[in-house]
Amino acid sequence: MKQEHRLTPDRPALVTQPQGAVAGPVWPILLAISLCHMVNDVMQSMLAAIYPLLRAEFSLSYAQIGVMTFAFQATASLLQPLIGAVTDRHPQPRSLPFGMASTFCGVLLLAFAPQYGWLLAGAMLIGIGSAVFHPESSRVARLASGGRYGTAQSLFQLGGNFGQSMGPLLAAFVVVPLGRPAVAWFAVAAALGSALLWHVGGWAEGRRRAHAARPDTTLRLPRGIVKRSITVLAVLTFTKNIYGAAMTSYFTFFTIEKFGLGPQGAQIMLFLFLGGMAAGVMLGGLVGDRIGPLRVIWFSILGVLPFTLALPHVGLIPTGILSVVIGLILASAFPAIVVFAQELVPGRTGTIAGLFFGFSFGMGGIAAAALGVLADARGIESVFILCSVLPALGVLTVFLPRMDRRWPG
Repeated sequence: MKQEHRLTPDRPALVTQPQGAVAGPVWPILLAISLCHMVNDVMQSMLAAIYPLLRAEFSLSYAQIGVMTFAFQATASLLQPLIGAVTDRHPQPRSLPFGMASTFCGVLLLAFAPQYGWLLAGAMLIGIGSAVFHPESSRVARLASGGRYGTAQSLFQLGGNFGQSMGPLLAAFVVVPLGRPAVAWFAVAAALGSALLWHVGGWAEGRRRAHAARPDTTLRLPRGIVKRSITVLAVLTFTKNIYGAAMTSYFTFFTIEKFGLGPQGAQIMLFLFLGGMAAGVMLGGLVGDRIGPLRVIWFSILGVLPFTLALPHVGLIPTGILSVVIGLILASAFPAIVVFAQELVPGRTGTIAGLFFGFSFGMGGIAAAALGVLADARGIESVFILCSVLPALGVLTVFLPRMDRRWPG
């Protein structure tokens, strides 16, 4: 049933009812897409987790490590918005297993690359896999949400964050002892994920055909407010992901250099941060469905500032505790940002998912390359001192409109 949409100068309101909504969440599909997201992101995090091993084997500089991250993330960033826009017009749920197949090939290259150029090619193939996977799988998650968009988006992203947190542990306890070729064993999981995604794509295709009418794409807010809001959300994503890039690419080196940890100890410290992110991303969606994504964004981006400021200046145990807290608070923003943006631009689920997942990857890649240059020039600690002030940009949340769908405000 379509509801009235009223705008007032002091409080723009947005009320939407999804086209083709189901009575409740389709949990088997949500769990399947979350599991595949976990597999996809295990492969991605494996790249960052084996940086110390690759640096030793290929005599890489910090700048070369940053370029590897850029090769992966920029590839995904360039393709994801384009793929999302195309699939908004022509949904292609059957493309999901092919994205996982690209990741499969990239992982094999990481395992057996004879020189640095092949490592870059492997990183790019993993990026292409992400570019295909994220927009369409985010659409499937929304399709299966039953109207609980935040919960569905969080469950979908939980798989990814859990996969990211598992990467360092798998690297520490499998790849480091057995050597780089052991990375190839994880390609088996990609092959299984591709098979599962074939079935998920079949369900999504059937659901899409059952609700073949085009969704309502009318903007409920003035175009100027929508553009301003998307820009603010992009800047907030940029802020979050610069800090995330610093942690995922260089936190292991920071703990090794500052505290004298070995490779396994450093990977466990990175796992603490990524584990906090996995918890935060789930809480962000669950809480956002109750109190609204805007409040979650406020708390997540600006509320993490005291903890990021403290991190570079404390001892080993407080660093571990702060890494969990920072990961938890910071990650809670992303489901809220995606849901908020999808409500701003109805009927453009793939475009928004591609833009924000792609923007996330791309900005993280650019940041990783720039931070690597900074680390080579000024030392690894300077990276974390610089990044510690970035959450202050969370004050830009004041420019976002209040959107009433079912939230208090």
